[in-house]
Amino acid sequence: PENTLGVDVGGTRIRAARIGRDGRILARVIEPVRTGREGFSRQILRLIADLRDDHTAAVGIGIPGRVDGQGQRILSAGYLDVAGLDLRMLMAQAGLPAQIENDAAMALIAEAHARGDCGAGLVLMLTIGTGIGGAALLDGRPWHGGGVAGQFGHIVVAPDGPACKCGRMGCVETFSSGTALGKLIAGAGLPVGTKAADLLAQDDELAADLLRQWAEPLRRAVDTLVAVADPKLIVIGGGLGAEMVAALMRLPQRGAWFGAPLSAALLGDDA
Repeated sequence: PENTLGVDVGGTRIRAARIGRDGRILARVIEPVRTGREGFSRQILRLIADLRDDHTAAVGIGIPGRVDGQGQRILSAGYLDVAGLDLRMLMAQAGLPAQIENDAAMALIAEAHARGDCGAGLVLMLTIGTGIGGAALLDGRPWHGGGVAGQFGHIVVAPDGPACKCGRMGCVETFSSGTALGKLIAGAGLPVGTKAADLLAQDDELAADLLRQWAEPLRRAVDTLVAVADPKLIVIGGGLGAEMVAALMRLPQRGAWFGAPLSAALLGDDA
């Protein structure tokens, strides 16, 4: 039976999988991502060659950063030096048609299929990982705006906050990403390797304070999204999606103006 390949390119890892038409992951490979253009190109071609079989019909590739989904162009990719790399042409050399999207857009498409209730209206997603990604689905289709809509990690939540790689100050990514949580944990003197799940399992003031510092900026960003777009659902995904939702639920309740259904991604880090 026909299958496809999915490639998720992250800030630190690249994950590739062969996926059946029913959405089951049939085989997968996870390894550190090569950050240079030449090494990355060879890496992705090798992973596809290793995973494809005689029934593989196409490949979808999710890239972190600014991806023009309409034009299928990588404008910037965070820590990776792949801006301008023509991945569709590279995949054509491997004999496979390809679709390129921002990684959060790919995750939201997968979530919509898994949920089955995202066909009408506006659904937003934030992905919490090395950075913070975002995506919008309008009436079941990715909404790109002018080309790169969905850069929700760069909503400014504190104008005097840390410098962000986008060139501005105080983006929510600098406060509520996995990278930011690691800095909070290190600054608190906790053991190396302490994770969000460990903080959630602890019942002490320090853990509670770190979770609050991590989640509160994201809630400000979510409130902004609700005020601007009034979505029917906001999905929180990525490697730390479930932990972020748990941390958000611990924050004190505020006024009802900016309430929106929040849900942890059903597919978790597999989206």
